Amino acid sequence: MKSTAEREHNLEHLEKEVRTMKTMLSGIQPSGILTLGNYLGALRNWRDIQYEYNCIYFVADLHSITQPQDPEILRENTKKVILQYAACGIDFDNNIVFLQSQVHEHAELGWLLNCYTNMGELQRMTQYKDKSRKQRDKGNSVLVGLFDYPVLMAADILLYDSDFVPVGDDQRQHLELTRDVAARFNSKYGDIFTIPDGYYTESGARVMSLQNPEEKMSKSDDNSSAYITLLDPKDVIIKKFKRAVTDSGNEVRYSDDKPGIKNLINIYAATANKTVEEIEREFDGLRYGDFKLAVGEVVSDLLGEIQKCYTEFSSGEKLQHLSERLETGAHLAHTQASAKLAQCYEAVGFMRKLQ
Repeated sequence: MKSTAEREHNLEHLEKEVRTMKTMLSGIQPSGILTLGNYLGALRNWRDIQYEYNCIYFVADLHSITQPQDPEILRENTKKVILQYAACGIDFDNNIVFLQSQVHEHAELGWLLNCYTNMGELQRMTQYKDKSRKQRDKGNSVLVGLFDYPVLMAADILLYDSDFVPVGDDQRQHLELTRDVAARFNSKYGDIFTIPDGYYTESGARVMSLQNPEEKMSKSDDNSSAYITLLDPKDVIIKKFKRAVTDSGNEVRYSDDKPGIKNLINIYAATANKTVEEIEREFDGLRYGDFKLAVGEVVSDLLGEIQKCYTEFSSGEKLQHLSERLETGAHLAHTQASAKLAQCYEAVGFMRKLQ
C-alpha cells in the first residue's frame, strides 16, 4: 500500500499532465463483461494513445441503469470492467480512471444541460429508437433515462473540457448533439465549454455479431453465440467461431455481399496484424471451416494473454493498487468537474450565498 506522501506525489504528477496535454475522454458501461468488439474497437486504441494525451477513462455506471439492474450483479460487473481495463493495458498510474457515479457533478451538469436540449433532438437519436423498440418488444416500459442519456453523455464530455472523444459510427450522432448543446450554451453565456472533436482511427475495428453480421457485436445480445467475451475460455471461443454465420459460398473473399466472411476477415486482420489481401491469399482454395478455426485460434491466443493479466490483477497487491488508483482518479475528476460545474452555475445565475 502506498504512503500518503507517495499518493500526493502521484496526484501532483497527474495534475501537471492535465495542464499540459490535450484531453481525451471515453467510458464503457458495466452492463456485462466486455467483448472482443469492445477491445478491438475501443480498449486497444485507448491503450495505444494513453501516453499521447491527458486520458480520462471512466466506467459509465450511471448510464448502465437506463435498463433495470440487479444491484449485486451491477457491482460485480463494475469490478470486472475495472479489472479488464487494467488487463487490456490501461495504465492507472498515468491516466485518470474512475467510476462515473463517484463524481456527482456528472448528474448535476446533466440536469443543467437538459434545460438547453430540445425534445426533438433526443427523439431523433437512432440508438434511442432502436433500444426503445427492443424494450417494447420484450414487453418492458421505456424509461426516461434511456431517452435522456445522450444529455448525460454530453455532461460526461463537457465537464472535462475534452478536446477529443473516440467514437464509432454508432456514437457520431451523440457527439454532434454534445457539440450543438455546448455551442448553444456558449452562445448564451460565453466560452464555458470546449467544443469536442471526434477521434477516429483506422486501427479501430468494427466487430459485428457472429450470428447477425449486419449488427454490431454487443454484450447485451440475447444470443451468447453472437459475441466473444474477453473472458471466454478457448474451447468456447473456437465453438462460437465454428457456429458463426457466413453464406452459402466457400470462397474466403472480402465483399459487402458476404457480410459474415467480411466480419471474420476484419477480426482476423485486427488480431493477426495482416491485410485483407494477405488473408485472401492465405486461405485461397481452403474451406470456410478452415478459416473459422484459424480465426478462433488467433483470437483465443490474444484473449489468453488478457485473461492471464486479468487473473493477476484480481487479488493481492495489484488489486489494492487499482483500488487506490481509482480513489485518486475520482479525486482528480471531482476537482476538475466541480470547477467546471461552478463556472456553469455562476453563468446561469445560481446564487452561491446571500450578500
